[in-house]
Amino acid sequence: MVPVTINGQDIDVARGTSIFDAATRGGVRIPTSCVAQGKCKECIVEIAKGMELLSPRTDHERHLTGLFRLSCQSLVAADDGSIECHTMRRGQMRIERHALNLPVSRNAWRFDPSIVRDNSRIVDRLTGKVLSESGGPIYGLAMDLGTTTVVIRLIDLETGELVADASLENPQRFGGSDVMSRIHYDTEHKGKLLRRTLAGYLTHAIQDFPVDPQSIYEVVVAANSTMRDIFFRQNVYSIGQNPYRSITEIEMSEGKRTTTSLVETGRRCLLPINPAARVYGLPIISGHVGADAAACMLAIGLADEERLVAMMDIGTNTELIVGNKDRILAASCPAGPAFEGGAIACGMPGLDGAIEDVSVDEEGRFHIGVIGGGVPEGICGSGLVDLTSELLRTGRMNEMGRFEDSGSRVTLDRDRDIYFLESDVNELAQAKGANVAGLHVVFSSYGIAFDDVAAFYLAGGFGRHLKKDASKRIGLIPNLPDERIVQVGNAAIEGACIALLSVSQRDTLEALVRQVEHCRLETHPEFFDFFVEGCQFKPVQSVDRVPQ
Repeated sequence: MVPVTINGQDIDVARGTSIFDAATRGGVRIPTSCVAQGKCKECIVEIAKGMELLSPRTDHERHLTGLFRLSCQSLVAADDGSIECHTMRRGQMRIERHALNLPVSRNAWRFDPSIVRDNSRIVDRLTGKVLSESGGPIYGLAMDLGTTTVVIRLIDLETGELVADASLENPQRFGGSDVMSRIHYDTEHKGKLLRRTLAGYLTHAIQDFPVDPQSIYEVVVAANSTMRDIFFRQNVYSIGQNPYRSITEIEMSEGKRTTTSLVETGRRCLLPINPAARVYGLPIISGHVGADAAACMLAIGLADEERLVAMMDIGTNTELIVGNKDRILAASCPAGPAFEGGAIACGMPGLDGAIEDVSVDEEGRFHIGVIGGGVPEGICGSGLVDLTSELLRTGRMNEMGRFEDSGSRVTLDRDRDIYFLESDVNELAQAKGANVAGLHVVFSSYGIAFDDVAAFYLAGGFGRHLKKDASKRIGLIPNLPDERIVQVGNAAIEGACIALLSVSQRDTLEALVRQVEHCRLETHPEFFDFFVEGCQFKPVQSVDRVPQ
């Protein structure tokens, strides 16, 4: 018998047993729509240990590389050793499920859902279509579909109350960790596997909710442009090519549509909800400034905002929005994966075991905090910001990102060989440089200084867990007073909920996205200068520029 560990569950299996069958025996669900015949290609697992103990890849697995396998095709081919693997949903990932510190309250917008009760019937009042003659409860889903994580809220559409929520790692990571990789994968591999794999995991999450899935009559999806369009089975090739526009943007510019939003049915989205349910993809703003950024605008009440405010969601692709009800500018900043632990020697996502907190005492010793409180396994994005800030504060690293002790390596945990390289600093510098360039381009194009904004909202999970002082010290965010920097968490899911519960707010958002001016960083004449300046580890100050 060979011990197989799947998602932390230990199962002893005999030679010739598939990983899929081992998982089933251990109570671990792996999505499949072909009953484990290798045809649907949805039962993907990542092998962490023991790849050499498995049977060779079959023809059904030609689309997979690296450590990814189809569980139904992977047979135990040895009599000893051990195998460790996990599904495309790692449950221990820290996912930001909530919003906080938002300026908009429930009283600021009108509760008017599109799905209503008419005596014993359930009716879609936007189309007049009767969705059910027999009555019953009326539920809806709000979804924040990110490149890395997914958050779903189940809402009672008659009361507006939250019934349940769920979160999971986006299972599409076998297609790459960033949107450009996913675009390439979706374009090169036929069969819409990214979409089908996601639908399988969403199906499990929805079926785990404490309601009949058939009583879910509407879904609102907030997502970046790529994730949204993959979900709605759109061709995403154009998003990966200059000038980086969704097919919905292109069609709108050609007069073929009046909005960039998308609408489908539950059946066509492969979800186990009412087949006739509306699935509404919020409108994207432009290019890589997607529907998640649009949802954030709804959450912070930008349509009614008199003050100048800014919203920044830092990640692989950072979205930046600046303005008020009269004028709004937006940009996307291609930061790359460094802030999520990618391209860093000991980097890792925000999973249990990731170092998220670093301080250096007077004797130069490191003190670390670990997600989950266990032993450290690597460093996540917020830990990297902390670490570089402390190295800068204690003089062990200069503003150019060079270590002052002539070495090229800083060791955080010698026993577990967790370290930070000078080359890692370069990765962070380039990611940071893209964000700072975006800040300078948008603010200078608007003709304002950083200090002119009344509130600087940091959205998203990464922004939620940053330390303000550390972020300002290394020049990741503007050097503003702490009280103006507002960490709002998952504002996108909050915006999706507002759109789910208020048709009038959807109309407001549709008008708002058409108002936004998109700043393309690569065409700005001073982008490179801004980028070089942003690569330095020093506080970010406004520069005097003539509005573009």
